[in-house]
Amino acid sequence: MTGGTGTLGREVVRELRQAGQQPRVLSRRRGPGLITGDMVTGAGLHEAVRGVAVVVHAATRPGHDVEGINRLVAAARSTGAQPHLVLISIVGADRVPLPYYKERCAVEDAVAGSGLPWTVQRTTQFHALLDRLFGLAARLPVLPVPAGTDVQPIDEREVAARLVALAGAEPAGRAPDLGGPEVRPFPELARTWLAARGRRRPVLPVRVPGRIARGYREGGHLTPEHAEGRVTFASYLAERR
Repeated sequence: MTGGTGTLGREVVRELRQAGQQPRVLSRRRGPGLITGDMVTGAGLHEAVRGVAVVVHAATRPGHDVEGINRLVAAARSTGAQPHLVLISIVGADRVPLPYYKERCAVEDAVAGSGLPWTVQRTTQFHALLDRLFGLAARLPVLPVPAGTDVQPIDEREVAARLVALAGAEPAGRAPDLGGPEVRPFPELARTWLAARGRRRPVLPVRVPGRIARGYREGGHLTPEHAEGRVTFASYLAERR
């Protein structure tokens, strides 16, 4: 697994171990249970993928993700094996013109064209991301949020469970999107966060100009037809009081 020490990756590793698996975790760090390697330089990749049947790819390093997936695919192919490549991606990556989303689309294309068996799972934003964003914004006297924009956050544990299920199944190509249980306006979620954290700030909706903000306002990052998550943002915050 790549990205096994990140927000999502830690949960995937935990799920795999609970299922009796012993995942091989690639990381730039050194530590128990880790294989040291680098997606960008290619160091350690051959050792990491040799003999594995499934690679869950959750690592990301903006600006280097296409280079990284190409190196990973090359390493997998050089072993003579055909591991099932499972990729996590983002709902609306092809609809919201954010540069990082364009990069994620290019990674998806590289996976689909790799010649390896593959599955791509797109999900909505994690609760943890909103938690961090609101925490940063709350340093100001007011808490600014994008006006006219809804969000559909999901618990990373539920995403991890889905990835583990996909890793144990036949390659699915582009899997159905996975979204959080609620589509809610940004100001509502901000007030939920403030109440859970015991903070007091006026919430200030701000109309953000540009094509990227318009893509979010139009809901390109949402998948209400796949609102399969169960843990709401309020429940997530309540667990972490």
